[in-house]
Order: sequence, then structure tokens, then C-alpha cells
Amino acid sequence: MSNALSNLTVLDLSRILAGPWATQNLADLGADVIKVEKPGSGDDTRHMGPPFFHDQRTGESGDAAYFMCCNRGKRSVTIDFTTAEGQELMRLLVARADVLVENYKVGTLAKYGLDFESLRKINPRLVYCSVTGFGQFGPYKDRAGYDYLIQGMGGLMSVTGEKDELPGGGPQRVGVAVADLLTGMYATVAILAALRKRDSEGVGQHIDISLLDCQVGTLANQGLNYLATGTAPVRMGSGHPNIAPYQVYPALDGHIILAVGNDVQFRRLCEAIGEPHRAFESQFSTIRARVENRVALNEWLTAITVMRTVSEWVTLLEQAGVPCGPINSIDRVFEDPHVIARGMQLEFPHPKYGPVPSIRNPIVMDGQSLPPTSSPPVLGQHTQEVLRSIGVEELHIHSLAQNGII
Repeated sequence: MSNALSNLTVLDLSRILAGPWATQNLADLGADVIKVEKPGSGDDTRHMGPPFFHDQRTGESGDAAYFMCCNRGKRSVTIDFTTAEGQELMRLLVARADVLVENYKVGTLAKYGLDFESLRKINPRLVYCSVTGFGQFGPYKDRAGYDYLIQGMGGLMSVTGEKDELPGGGPQRVGVAVADLLTGMYATVAILAALRKRDSEGVGQHIDISLLDCQVGTLANQGLNYLATGTAPVRMGSGHPNIAPYQVYPALDGHIILAVGNDVQFRRLCEAIGEPHRAFESQFSTIRARVENRVALNEWLTAITVMRTVSEWVTLLEQAGVPCGPINSIDRVFEDPHVIARGMQLEFPHPKYGPVPSIRNPIVMDGQSLPPTSSPPVLGQHTQEVLRSIGVEELHIHSLAQNGII
């Protein structure tokens, strides 16, 4: 699958995380992703640190780790497309592209002739994906959208965090930008579907991907819980609204997660802790009963879980076939033998920073993970290379550089 998309050229005009996450997926699958950045500064995430990487020769601070997480396998081209000369270069690139991904505010690119309606006249087969906070239509379409805002507006923070009445209660942001990441994944799926349609019908289309849509669309069981009952779910700490026991419990030296997803697993849990009769008590015998009697269930289990260490519980319950695990800090995640065996940590040679770490794409097909592509690019690293490939003459490239267009 490493070259599944090797016949595709993708122009990436997106910044921050959602759009770049989508285009990194395409790069991992073999597409030639040309990241178009602003001369001199580039993608905002290059500056979102610390931590920053440092030039291996001079020691000077460079790109942030944030940028490195979502831009591997791409080529960086710097073009000022607010100028007429830059717009002409963009049209040359678009004529040879299969996909364009952008995340500018609605209407911004039309000022430069880089909107879908303008570019489809140059390349009718172009798949044009717009990633915005609120979409191409609706009362909020002109607003800027950021993950944090979307987690709040889209309901996620209303069901994330400890109960309001308990210590530490109140709304909490998820620790990674899940609204951005989910939007990037939906954008990837939509682009691949649009390419399939283009290959059969011969024309591209405009994809409208909204962060808010994606957040609302992934409320999943919590969203349907509300629509089915008219009662809005609330924050409940580490508990699950529809399953029990399915949360964090204290151990002797830390915390464990019990993820008991069905009645068979609950019977195994009761047997493992030496109280098999509990599985047949009416208040605990079914998922529904355990959810309804969650307080009593948790009081009983908490008194037991604090008697053993995390390691002892994981060993015991794994042998019993009961899903259980520790809460790992991120350093321990990358030390986990299973994570190591799956090869999740990568390293790339970088022309400026030396060896740089990365995290592999999770896709595995026919037993093979996607092979490493290349390190995230230095700002403007491939500008001249790409312009030569589309027929721009050397003297013109020199002139464009002199004038700050590239």
C-alpha cells in the first residue's frame, strides 16, 4: 500500500492540524503532497512551541514538534499567492494537481482566483477540499474555528470531566485536538471517495468539511442518548453512560481501568476477585442493572481494587479474560513492549535537525504497515525543485526569489 496513491499530486494549502492531518494520510499512502506555505514564516505550527528542534550545525531553534507531527512525507514550496506572479504559479500547479486542500476562511481564496469555481475552469478533474470551522454555508460560516472552541460548541466538553459537584469538577478539553484530528480523517475519506467518483465520471467536486459538523457527527452514543430521550448527558468523570463497570478504579499504588463490556466478562471479574455470586445478584446481573445501580457497584469494587497493585490487577484480570489496564503516562506508552513490537515510533533523517522522531501511521494491510516516507520539510525546501518540474525557467525562478514571490 506504500504506493497506493503514487499517481496523485496533492496541493496542501492548509495550516495547523485538521487539513495537514488529512494530507499527511495521503502522503503516507504514496501521494506527492506539495505543501504551499507563506514565504518567511510558513505554517503557523512551525512556531507553536516549545518544544522546538535545533539546527544540528548552529544550535539555533527551528521548527516546533507540533509541525513535525502532521507534515511528514510532504514537499514544501513557498509562494506568495497574494501577488499576481504567485497566483500564476499556483495556476500552473493546479493544472497538474489531482487534489487541493485548503482551510482558509470562507471566500478568502476567491480574492486570489484560487477558489473552487475559478480553479475548476483550469482543471475540471480537480478534487477541492475546503476544511473550515463551520462550513461553506450557515450563520457561522464566516467565523474562524479552532479545536478548543469546537470541543465546547460541539458538546464534547459538556460530557468530558468530573461531575460539577465533585472536587475538580467542570468542563475539560480532551488532551489532544480530537476535533481537528477527526476532521482530518473525515476529509481523507471524502477525498478518496471524490477521487473514486472522478475516476468513473471524469470530473472533480468541491468537498465542504466543517470542524463543527465532524464534532457533532462523532457525539455517537452520547448524541443519540439525547435524541432518544430529550435529556442531555452530563459529565460523569471516567464513567460510561451505558456500560458498567467501565471506568477508572483506585489500586494500591495507582489506578486501573476496568472495561467490562458484557455480562460474561462481569462473571469472569467476579470469579477472579473471589466473589462469583455477585454476578447473579439482581442488581448486578445485567448491563442495564449495573448501570442503574452504578453507585453500589462502584462502592463494592473500589473497596476491592485498592487491595492490590496495578501490576497485580492487570496480571490477574488478563489471565481471567477481563479487559483491564493501567493509565500510562506518554513516556510509558512508548516503553510499552506491545507498542514497541508494533513499531509505532519512527525516526527520520532530517536535513537540518539530524534524526527526528515520528509516530507511524496506524494503518496495517496484509500484515504490512505503511513504510516510512520522509521527514517533514524545511520551509521552502522544495520550491525550486517543484517549479522546475512544472516548466518554470531558471532565470524566472531567480527573479521570483529576488522579488520575494517565492
